[in-house]
Amino acid sequence: MFNPSRDQARRFFIEAWQKHLNPASASVLAGPLTPLEDIAVDLIEQHPEYHALLADPEEALAKEWTPEMGQLNPFLHLSLHLAIEEQISIDQPPGIRVLFKQLKTRRPDRHAALHDVLECLGETIWNAQRNGGAPDGAAYLECLKKRI
Repeated sequence: MFNPSRDQARRFFIEAWQKHLNPASASVLAGPLTPLEDIAVDLIEQHPEYHALLADPEEALAKEWTPEMGQLNPFLHLSLHLAIEEQISIDQPPGIRVLFKQLKTRRPDRHAALHDVLECLGETIWNAQRNGGAPDGAAYLECLKKRI
């Protein structure tokens, strides 16, 4: 299992965005976008509030976001989005794909439905960390069912 460091995760999003913005220079240096980078770029495009940050790699790598500051960490947000896209694509936990389709019918757009999932995933991760255990897939799916 791939377990990137904080800087590696941040660099992934920064470099994907840079390759997207500058495809001519990206193809020479790092090749075309990978399928995972394509998904990351799509997610970044849906979050224009992060574009300026990703355009400044030094700031993006150095900046800290804490709950006390009242700011959401954009890299955590994008990483959760990426995890959800993967979960839906492989239907893991089993049933998430069907629940997501149901959520999409009740929300104004796909991105709004993804944010419902993101809130449930965040809650599931938080509970796992608080309890010192693994994420509870059944509780995660139950949270989604309550949003339908």
